[in-house]
Amino acid sequence: MKRIKLLIILLSCIVVSSCIPHKDTVYLQIKENSTYDSIPNNLNEVQKPYRIQINDILNIRVKALDQETVSILNPAGEGNLNAGSAERAYFDGFTVDLHGNVRIPTLGYINVLGFTTEEIEKLIEEKLLKEQFKETANIFVTVKLAGLRYTANGEVGSPGSNVLFTERVNIFEAIANVGEIPITGDKKDVLIIRQYPQGQKIHHLDLTDIKVMNSPYYYIQPNDIIYVKPLVQKSIGTGTTAISGIATIASILSLLTTGILLFSRL
Repeated sequence: MKRIKLLIILLSCIVVSSCIPHKDTVYLQIKENSTYDSIPNNLNEVQKPYRIQINDILNIRVKALDQETVSILNPAGEGNLNAGSAERAYFDGFTVDLHGNVRIPTLGYINVLGFTTEEIEKLIEEKLLKEQFKETANIFVTVKLAGLRYTANGEVGSPGSNVLFTERVNIFEAIANVGEIPITGDKKDVLIIRQYPQGQKIHHLDLTDIKVMNSPYYYIQPNDIIYVKPLVQKSIGTGTTAISGIATIASILSLLTTGILLFSRL
């Protein structure tokens, strides 16, 4: 009998300790001694301008007093904004090739690798004024990324790639668009795999810490990969809540009791 009691106590301790604490499931908590590899002293460093990379797709539009003179630079049917989404952005946009160039009608190849969209606007405008137009043409160039594409893997509602047609997306918005992190996901160590000219780097975010909003990786960038690791409780297969823990204990005790009764009758 004592052995059974000890076994019950041992099982209870194991199951209870394997339950996921409430503090590990709540976002944006105020923590006193939180550690971070990414909290800047200057809030202006939270989000630096994105610089164009290979395989990015640019949406380039040119306007002038006489719009007919720049029609070749703009895609046909651009007034129909409802026809498209990601597919239209792909076919109508300008893809940055492996050499960092985009090919623009009448202008030829222009290297944009490492430039911001604002810098590309000035570059194209200056090139048009120098080669084809005069100041009186009032050339106006806009350059935008054709959607912010990212990928989310691991413990999220719907893993996969997603495209958001906005210029700025934070980590919470990005995750919300692929499904909430389940209780078995590790919110305290979400990985951001980011592309750089020299290769990929991994950054860590603690979404349970309110200081995450001060991180330079709080806002995602095009081609980011978000990976949410599973908690150890999922691998063990024990209950993630108190109720599921009690259910696990009850199931084990039921099996033990049945086994003891069958063994005693032999």
